[in-house]
Amino acid sequence: MIARTRAQMVEETRAKLIQAARKAFASRGYAASSMDDLTAEAGLTRGALYHNFGDKKGLLQAVIDQIDAEMLARMRVVQEKAETPWLGLMAESLAYIEMALEPEIQRIMLLDGPAVLGDPAKWPNQTACLRRIEKTVQALIDEGTLKQVDAKAATWLLNGAVLNAALWIAAADDPKTVFSKAADAFQHMASGLLAER
Repeated sequence: MIARTRAQMVEETRAKLIQAARKAFASRGYAASSMDDLTAEAGLTRGALYHNFGDKKGLLQAVIDQIDAEMLARMRVVQEKAETPWLGLMAESLAYIEMALEPEIQRIMLLDGPAVLGDPAKWPNQTACLRRIEKTVQALIDEGTLKQVDAKAATWLLNGAVLNAALWIAAADDPKTVFSKAADAFQHMASGLLAER
């Protein structure tokens, strides 16, 4: 019982810090959010931050993991509603690109995240996502929906196009106009993979 209570306390502390950091990173940005402000907002000490996340960068990674999980859940819902696996893949890709219009995702996931943590394609959570997409692409190749191309290559190129479209939108002066252009171009580009019917 005592161990469970301690585990609950640790989880509560982590959740408070992530919530405070998420709010601060979204409104002020990573660089302008001080560790003292984050811990004060959560009602905790710097020691709690260091103990749970190592440093501010570790806290950013935890915030990104949380937002990423939420984004994946949203993309899965869109994908599952689609009539075919191909339309599902396109729907989830476009959903990701469209999420770049959301201020919190723009700031944390697409601007500060890559600046602090490096290439998003190398983030731990991306590996699982790429494997899942590659399975879908391979299945679409096997059933004849897509041309006979290398599934891994197609996956990395599709993923790169989606990610770069989102990064472009996040950095744009007029994100809505850029989204419209990016979504249209992505659909035309991706449809080039379709087998001739």
